[in-house]
Amino acid sequence: MSVTVDVAVAGVRLGMPRALAVSAARSVLRAEHVHRATLSVAFVDDRRIAALNHTHLGHRGVTDVISFPFQPATSDAVVTGDIYIAPDVARRAARARRIPLREELVRLVVHGTLHVLGYDHPDDASRLQSAMWKRQERLVALVLRSAGA
Repeated sequence: MSVTVDVAVAGVRLGMPRALAVSAARSVLRAEHVHRATLSVAFVDDRRIAALNHTHLGHRGVTDVISFPFQPATSDAVVTGDIYIAPDVARRAARARRIPLREELVRLVVHGTLHVLGYDHPDDASRLQSAMWKRQERLVALVLRSAGA
């Protein structure tokens, strides 16, 4: 098994140990039976995530997570992708939802990793009932239990 998960923090307060981000991504890959993967997880500021959102998705403003799968998830390919997460957006969301920041950041790592693996969800409120969202929430609970959170 060859799984590489690199985590970079670009001028932001992360709000959780880097090792937890690595563990969250690896947990998703393991649960999805992915044995060969290279993922990059970058925690960036609001300005950078807004620029990525505009340039690559054509949306204005900030978002919490953006994923770029580079190699499709197939049985013989190495899964390859980049995940960008905005901790300040996560911080605001966690505060609004009254949940720990660590939980929201784990959720975003899991969410981004699932997108790299090819999962998708509707963009409206029905996303909360999607197969991806349900899978995500099970994995978030698993990661948090494993981390003792």
